[in-house]
Amino acid sequence: MYSAIAANKRNTIVILLVFIVLLGGLGWLIAYFMGDGSWTITIMTIVGAGAYAWFQYYNAGSIAVATSGAVLIEQKDNPRLYRIVENLSITNGMPMPKVYVVSDPAPNAFASGRDPENAVVAATTGLLDIMTDAELEGVMAHEMGHVKNYDIRVSTIVFGLVVAFGFIADIMFRMAFYGSRNSRGGDSGGLAILSLVFGLVAMVIAPLVSALVQAGISRQREFLADATGAMTTRNPEGLASALHKLGEYSAPLQRQSASMAHMWIADPNKQNVVERMFSTHPPIADRVRRLLEIGGKF
Repeated sequence: MYSAIAANKRNTIVILLVFIVLLGGLGWLIAYFMGDGSWTITIMTIVGAGAYAWFQYYNAGSIAVATSGAVLIEQKDNPRLYRIVENLSITNGMPMPKVYVVSDPAPNAFASGRDPENAVVAATTGLLDIMTDAELEGVMAHEMGHVKNYDIRVSTIVFGLVVAFGFIADIMFRMAFYGSRNSRGGDSGGLAILSLVFGLVAMVIAPLVSALVQAGISRQREFLADATGAMTTRNPEGLASALHKLGEYSAPLQRQSASMAHMWIADPNKQNVVERMFSTHPPIADRVRRLLEIGGKF
């Protein structure tokens, strides 16, 4: 398991580097269309995307809370949930995160924030209703695992880069489109048409590539958080049972956003076969199988 965790961390770094290279490539194409032979636009593209990712990272917790409609609670509001999160914090030697509840019948949970000192965890009312104490502990240990492993930081930065990637691709297409309209005949017209084709391809391919990159990182982080949660509770069967229940529940979240789909413990959208290729979550059956394998080693 430790080797899998180390491999996941290495793979995440590689994927992030690929993301930066792709952003730089889009910046270079924009510079090419504008006739700028320097690296100024490319560098500005990467720096601008990084600045946007930093803004998302710094405000991650508040953005997630506002997007999900979560409500901050104290111990008296829900002693059961609060006590479980508090005990897990003590076990992990981590600061106590802020605890939220989302009023939604669909069972789910998420963690966000830029680091363990500024983390938030949340559970839906539907999750609290159907989970036993052992299952709820497994789910919250999974979310605390995200905090402990700094997954919340990585996922937030990746989200910022995904949005920036799509934004830059859209700018590139518009530049190519208007450039083709303003060109007149000859080689200039041919170059304009070629630029338009490249711009259209970038607009279509960029979101697909960024979605695949985001999915690759998120899937690895989900496996890692499952393993971390199992080690914390020493009860992998509890989380496995909780995931099985989440897999059987058919209704999506009432209030959902594609921008934070990767933060939930289970995919908040019910998807078809094609959409699963870009899912930010690995199949629940695979996660349950890995947890049961871990349980046999304790």
